[in-house]
Amino acid sequence: MKNVSWDSYQLFLDVARHRGLTGAAEVCGLSPATLGRRMLALEQELGLVLFHRSQTGYSLTADGRALLAHLEELETASRKVEAWRRGTAGDALVRITVGTWIGWLISENFSALRKEKDAFRIDLFIGEQRASLAHRETDIGIRAFEPEELNLASSLLGEVAYAPYRARNTDDAGEERWLAIDDQNAISAYLRWPLENRRNQVVATVNRPRSLKDLALAGAGIAVLPCFVGDLEPGLQRAGDELVSLKHRQWIVMNNDDRHRAEIRTVVDRITELLKAHSDLIAGRRPSRG
Repeated sequence: MKNVSWDSYQLFLDVARHRGLTGAAEVCGLSPATLGRRMLALEQELGLVLFHRSQTGYSLTADGRALLAHLEELETASRKVEAWRRGTAGDALVRITVGTWIGWLISENFSALRKEKDAFRIDLFIGEQRASLAHRETDIGIRAFEPEELNLASSLLGEVAYAPYRARNTDDAGEERWLAIDDQNAISAYLRWPLENRRNQVVATVNRPRSLKDLALAGAGIAVLPCFVGDLEPGLQRAGDELVSLKHRQWIVMNNDDRHRAEIRTVVDRITELLKAHSDLIAGRRPSRG
């Protein structure tokens, strides 16, 4: 047991909670094949069979269930230590992981998220990677799909719509010019859409989604953006119909054991209120323009 790294146990938790390699791989960043090899190595190190493997996924054996219970006890103890540390180190910290554009919306309305007298601090991590809450790397996440992990709680926020946008009053008479994220950073479906559907018409690529809006405003070409971003920008207009295939639902996610902490509950409620106040825009229903 002393030779087993904690990292291997964390990977075991991911596989156990996702009931398979594919979902766990999305969280931990390893490929399913690598993750499968790590689980075999863990079983060999422990001398135990932890999973029943089948075409439908991984289910836990009796030894696997016992290990899961032991590791969850360690997680609980770790949370207690962390809560004690926070209590002695000053204000509580609420860590939030969101995508580029929800991060932009939250930043624009930050005063609604944290008020002057609140006894907690905010750590806002903005990126396109999937929010991982399994090992307490973050407290609150916004996801484009309902979580399957057993230890997570979630609440549906509504739908998110996307459309192509160009600078206002710059309709092209010739061939359309498109903007895109480079292949390596095109993580989300809306970022992949120009590469998958208009690759031969892409005139510029960038590595950050925020730059798509800037380039579109500069008249460089057409960018696929969330409707609440494009429709709120006076300098942009839709360059076509909503891309219905990209529409998806959106959830706010938190760890089931932490969701009743006062500061997390407060921030979850405020984010939910903010996003639901913008629900029509986020779902692609345009604002009226005077």
